[in-house]
Amino acid sequence: MTLENFLMHLGLGVAVFVLSAFLTWVLMKRVRIIDEPNERSSHTNPTPRSGGIAIVVTFFIGLAALWLLDGFPPLDRGYSWFWAFLVAAFLIAAVSIADDLRGLGFKAKLILQAGCTVFVMALGVVIDQVSLPFFGTWQLGWLAYPLTFAWVVGLTNAFNFMDGIDGIAGGTAAVAAGFFAVMVFQLGGGFLYLVGWVILWASLGFLLWNWQPAKIFMGDSGSQFLGFVLAVLAVAAGRFDNSHLSYYVMPLLFFHFIWDTVYTFFRRWRAGENVTQAHRTHIYQLLNRLGLSHSQVTAWYLGAGVLQGLAALALVHAQAELRVLAFAPFVLLYVLVTRAVVRRARAQGLIA
Repeated sequence: MTLENFLMHLGLGVAVFVLSAFLTWVLMKRVRIIDEPNERSSHTNPTPRSGGIAIVVTFFIGLAALWLLDGFPPLDRGYSWFWAFLVAAFLIAAVSIADDLRGLGFKAKLILQAGCTVFVMALGVVIDQVSLPFFGTWQLGWLAYPLTFAWVVGLTNAFNFMDGIDGIAGGTAAVAAGFFAVMVFQLGGGFLYLVGWVILWASLGFLLWNWQPAKIFMGDSGSQFLGFVLAVLAVAAGRFDNSHLSYYVMPLLFFHFIWDTVYTFFRRWRAGENVTQAHRTHIYQLLNRLGLSHSQVTAWYLGAGVLQGLAALALVHAQAELRVLAFAPFVLLYVLVTRAVVRRARAQGLIA
């Protein structure tokens, strides 16, 4: 990268940050979509939850600026998938805003997520192969479609479920997008590096007002949008970008979110609870209820996210069949942390 390009990209990032922070402030002051605290809330005061709109608007403005500046380098297989992705991401954001306003219910949101996922899959955004130790690289064939569907819908919802305390969703999005951008750039990509760069700075602008004590939340409009966008970009980076980024990268970057969501789902299912009903028993929520502040819990998750990012940097340079092993130390870590947290939570009657 030349010095001129570096300064241009840095200038773009700063502009996106300023715009995101300004729009978040405007929404905080002018748009009265309020999250009223209840028995399942981690906050005690009525708080605006329109901040995700700032991330969405900034994202599209940032991409428009890149287009006008001729910042879209060529892709291996053209841009048709990208326009489908933008349409789907816009629909996710628009319906999520309606959900923040009126409450559409879990089934309506799931149907939308499924439809948008199928739409981008129809344009070729699918995980076509996996590599495993002793088995080598497998071409997935028709299995590519259910696997991709589960990944995109799963991360979209995981991100939404994990947006429950100050700074955790916006901070994690920034960490993951930052590492994603670095890896795509290192591997020779350009286009998706810039998309990740925009997400990084848009998330940081929102985070300026969302750190404890949060003055505004992102709401479903931000959490579902970011989950869907990052999930699709993970697949697209392996299929269409010049970097051909490993499909394992984004799951590793979000492994703490995935672990928390999957473990909590199955624990509640085994306990006979309604798994679609809102609750306060995710691992991160239990940590908060056990006495850690929002900032402490968020700092723990961001620290884990940075470690996962460093592991992902090593993963992309490893032999393909061995890359899945990068998850092993985090599985061990999260098993130990989960057992300790659940044991204390049960002792204090926070969970059955």
